[in-house]
Amino acid sequence: MKTLKRYLVIVLPVVLFCLSCAEEKKEEPKEDTMDKVKLMTLDPGHFHAALVQKKMYPQVDSTIHVFAPKGPEVDDFLSKIKQYNSRDENATSWEVNTYLGDDYLNKMITEKPGNVMVVAGKNSKKIDYVLAAVKAGLNVYADKPLVINPEGFEKLKEAFKIAEENGVMIYDIMTERFESTTMMQKQFSLLPNVFGELIEGTAEEPAISKESVHHFFKYVSGKPLVRPSWFFDVNEEGEGIVDVTTHLVDLVQWEAFPDQIIDSSQVEMVSARRWPTILSLEEFQNVTGTEAYPDYLKKDIADDGLNVYCNGEMTYKINGKFAKVSVIWNYKAPEGTGDTHYSVMRGSKSNLIIKQGKEENYKPILYVESKLGADFEKSLNLAIQNEIAEQFPGTTVEKVAEGKWKIVIPEKFKIGHESHFGQVTENYLKYLASGELPIWEVPNMITKYYTTIAAYKKAKEN
Repeated sequence: MKTLKRYLVIVLPVVLFCLSCAEEKKEEPKEDTMDKVKLMTLDPGHFHAALVQKKMYPQVDSTIHVFAPKGPEVDDFLSKIKQYNSRDENATSWEVNTYLGDDYLNKMITEKPGNVMVVAGKNSKKIDYVLAAVKAGLNVYADKPLVINPEGFEKLKEAFKIAEENGVMIYDIMTERFESTTMMQKQFSLLPNVFGELIEGTAEEPAISKESVHHFFKYVSGKPLVRPSWFFDVNEEGEGIVDVTTHLVDLVQWEAFPDQIIDSSQVEMVSARRWPTILSLEEFQNVTGTEAYPDYLKKDIADDGLNVYCNGEMTYKINGKFAKVSVIWNYKAPEGTGDTHYSVMRGSKSNLIIKQGKEENYKPILYVESKLGADFEKSLNLAIQNEIAEQFPGTTVEKVAEGKWKIVIPEKFKIGHESHFGQVTENYLKYLASGELPIWEVPNMITKYYTTIAAYKKAKEN
């Protein structure tokens, strides 16, 4: 990708010469300065837009420019920013410059008070926002998914082409790369003495599998989350197989083939399916705060309630390895639980398994299951002391069964989902400052969305 205009400008000392008297005068060197990154939040229809602003960043101007239609969604965004600014600990100091009107997109493009568009909202509109932004020479920082249907995928490929031509970045917010057990799983998979090599696997027992379970009713920033009614319209939000699966497909690529460019020709969709979660009117009311189903959801209503096609599963081959990804949505998690994640990477010497069930108190735990003999434990302990300790100091290992160990990660590394948005943002700011993304990011983003859309098409066929 073309090098972007760098944000860090070094002002060199200017030497002035007095011609009349030949006396040399030197101007005092100016301090290094940085042009601030200026954020423009467009149509913040999802709470993830606010989570980007849950902390401050020294590289980012404290004024947020918000462009949105009037309504409860932007009101909720502004309320969360106010909450972050007024909390007792680690209060933020964002100033908000808000424009509300139906011409919000054109207003942002015309005025361009910032250089980065942040977008998290209706997924059906997102790719059009992205296209408009890159055509206007703006960087894009977007919540997933960027696209939810084949038409959107074609636009995405165009957007990346235009972004390269205009020297700007498109980047989606992959928070799950920063979850501690996932990072640890990846790190162990890179250790031949412990993991060996990723096996090829089969459709029934893939080399790498990931499953996530989510809930419509949940708490965010300590308060019950109110979801907009359109969240339950798959024409707006997208089906589950193209929405949350974006994270899981990303992790498959990121963990199994780190720093490698994966082309869409290396992906073969084997099977895919979709099915609905059925919500009663009362459950819908509890989540949205509305009294009745809106007209645009009537198409999805049956005798037993609202049918939301938010569940999906795909099995595919990527770079010669079998992978399986699935996402499940329930109405509400049982008391004391929450969203859960399951993942396994199968190696020639061990399996790396993340579980988050009752046995783990619904907290993600990484286990290592050996396929070797007694010498394995020695190799595992050496890996903990050496390679693992470099990134996660204080990590220990606990034997829980014959040939099975639990990796005990210090609590300081378990910061929670909401805080991961700050970590991704800090990473993105580094890319902006350097003027480029890692060479594999853009082609792998394209392949990621090729995969979700291929699964969508195959599931719809069934």
